[in-house]
Amino acid sequence: MIKSIKRYIRKKLARLLNIENNDQYLERLKGRGLKVGVNFNMQKDVILDDSHCWLIEIGDNVTMAPRVHVLCHDASTKQHLGYTIIGKVSIGDNVFIGANSTIMPTVNIGSNSVIGANSLITKDVEENTVVYGSPAKFVCTTEEYISNNKDSMKISPIFDESYTLRKNVDDPKKQEMIELINNSKTKKGFIE
Repeated sequence: MIKSIKRYIRKKLARLLNIENNDQYLERLKGRGLKVGVNFNMQKDVILDDSHCWLIEIGDNVTMAPRVHVLCHDASTKQHLGYTIIGKVSIGDNVFIGANSTIMPTVNIGSNSVIGANSLITKDVEENTVVYGSPAKFVCTTEEYISNNKDSMKISPIFDESYTLRKNVDDPKKQEMIELINNSKTKKGFIE
């Protein structure tokens, strides 16, 4: 019993201190029953409900931006009922979930959906839709969202990979990016 408690504490500390990387974290949760498809892009500080991870199913080509939190339990009833609510979370294929978003128990997120940053997902998200807010609300279809951004690309600056940290962007390019975005009608740009 004491050995298992020590092991649990070590694993929690490793995760908190970023000693356990995302691959190790995912493998540990998969060992407990988490289902994850191919090309899962889990960015920094994503939390998948450790205590009920077997209730999470993630499809193919899913991106979770930094600090996304997926919950399969809600302990708000524990004090009054003596029980905690639990429920499955299912995320379809080709889904993007923005930074600092929280997915609550019993939610299904349809394929080809976009969840805006800082969203609270308390209800199912239909396929091919964009939602954001707290609680999240329908904004438009994914097709409309992509079409609007294609139109924006026609009048916004476009940057290649040399403007990224992956390619060690230098200070002159950083300054050029800032100036081009500031002078753009849309006040945004697009990067590879």
